[in-house]
Amino acid sequence: MDRWVEISFDCLPLRSVGRLDIPMDASPKYQQRCERIKAAMERHGSYNSYFLYNAKAIFHLTNDPQKGMLDFSFEGTVLTDSTDESTKSVDLLIQLQGETCDWLSQGVVDWFEQTVREAVKVEFDRYIHAGDLQKTRERLQEIEAASDGADGFLGMYL
Repeated sequence: MDRWVEISFDCLPLRSVGRLDIPMDASPKYQQRCERIKAAMERHGSYNSYFLYNAKAIFHLTNDPQKGMLDFSFEGTVLTDSTDESTKSVDLLIQLQGETCDWLSQGVVDWFEQTVREAVKVEFDRYIHAGDLQKTRERLQEIEAASDGADGFLGMYL
């Protein structure tokens, strides 16, 4: 183990959501996720907003993997600054999924739920910086230049 906190998530940039209707043949679990994504868009908008799902945060409190582990699941929205370079805030639903701490109390769980939020902010900044931010900026500049050159019209279905 090379990190103190293990965090994993799938990320959906809310600006990439083109349609809000839910497929009729979608599974109940997928329909519920779609509803949560729609609610996130209504609450936070779609720009500089990212929906995290299939997400986990695992804390190891001792050097024994059989003792001192807290396993949280979380889902929700990360909001970044206007340039998408750093995390501003998170709006997450967090649940304790498992633990190997016989000394755990509710106050400690509450404190760790806030710690999950802070850890996700740090990890999302790492996620941003690990991505190819410069290529994304260049692609957006090309699109804006093409749009400006065509008086704002790029053609149908673009």
